[in-house]
Amino acid sequence: MLLLLAGCSPDRPPPATVRYAGLPVSGSVGDARRAGFTDCVQPDWGRLRCRRHDVRFEGAGPYEAAVDLVGHDGGGGFDQLTLWHADDQYAVYKITDALEKQGWQNCSTGDGERGDQIVYTRKGAPVRVSMDLSYWGKRRLRLIPAWNTKERRC
Repeated sequence: MLLLLAGCSPDRPPPATVRYAGLPVSGSVGDARRAGFTDCVQPDWGRLRCRRHDVRFEGAGPYEAAVDLVGHDGGGGFDQLTLWHADDQYAVYKITDALEKQGWQNCSTGDGERGDQIVYTRKGAPVRVSMDLSYWGKRRLRLIPAWNTKERRC
């Protein structure tokens, strides 16, 4: 039985370190901890979620932030950063307003169904920014490294 459980933990090296505006967007568990993501919980055997409080981004905040690491010990690293406001579902719009003023382009995924996103990109930026349009719970905004192709694009 222990051999079966050992096989359940993802075995992958952490992705390359990407930082944007002083925040870790991808990397190792060490990258997350060095950036202050030390409030960690293990929601299940294969993941570790580490949070940082009072995060500012694009002159707005404070926000809550989290990275979701692969593996029970986070050894597989993380491939995006999530921001949200605990009490104000519209607080992340301050970030998208700032991105638009800086010339980021946006497009929307989906057709009004659950899971739709507005995705912000800028030529040469190492990240794209994706914000929930339809959501359950807290509206989130994610910073996703440009190399991460598993997340929706438009």
